[in-house]
Amino acid sequence: MAAIAAGLVSGCESSPSIGVLGAYFPDWLFCIVAGVALTVVIYLIVKRLQAGHLMGPSAVVYPTLVAFLALAVWLMLFQH
Repeated sequence: MAAIAAGLVSGCESSPSIGVLGAYFPDWLFCIVAGVALTVVIYLIVKRLQAGHLMGPSAVVYPTLVAFLALAVWLMLFQH
């Protein structure tokens, strides 16, 4: 029974968080902020190039782009 409990608790040995000025924030929070910021940059580039008609329905494209970029940032920066 103790071996099973030790196996289940071993996943909690390191929390995925980053210390910022004494407070700890989860990794995913930084990834979402980066995803939103990168999506805004892409939106501004697309708007400047006047290629918005190629992006399809905005209500689908931009939230999907936020999710994709957030996951890409997580894979590039926070994989241990």
